[in-house]
Amino acid sequence: MAKRISLREFQQDLTKRLAEMSNSGRRSALLAVTAGSENWLVDLSDAGEIIAAPSLTEVPLTRNWFRGLANVRGNLFSVVDLAAFSGDPLPPLTNDSRMMLIGTKHGLHTALLVSRALGLRNPDDFDVDETFTDTRPWIGGALRDSQNRLWKKLIIRPLLSDTRFLDAGADLR
Repeated sequence: MAKRISLREFQQDLTKRLAEMSNSGRRSALLAVTAGSENWLVDLSDAGEIIAAPSLTEVPLTRNWFRGLANVRGNLFSVVDLAAFSGDPLPPLTNDSRMMLIGTKHGLHTALLVSRALGLRNPDDFDVDETFTDTRPWIGGALRDSQNRLWKKLIIRPLLSDTRFLDAGADLR
């Protein structure tokens, strides 16, 4: 039977591993997530805290990808659905849905809603997909895993400054 650990122990272990990785000079691990039908990789140093999706308060007159506001330990976070923002249909919220608090490192209370967090991946386990092209500045290319699945690399800083990302108001014209 697998050993059960508390969330606090898990977070302490993850913090310890992050510190060890930053001191070792190795490339940062990647956090693998799915958002709708797409696979995404986020540099762990940019991923921020990952939490179960809390209840969301809808905000009227916003785009469909702006899922609303979430109260996280007394702080309000704006929540953007990564799948819908990327052009997929709006996925339903499930027990597997997770929020990445991506803006905290950059002084913003912004979170990305993803369908599922899949865990850490080693960058050495992927090959660069030279044929992939995408003009959006917040997509840093694509990688392929050993099963030839495509993984898009999400770059947080350009996403947070993207004019479309910053304009969540619905176009009522």
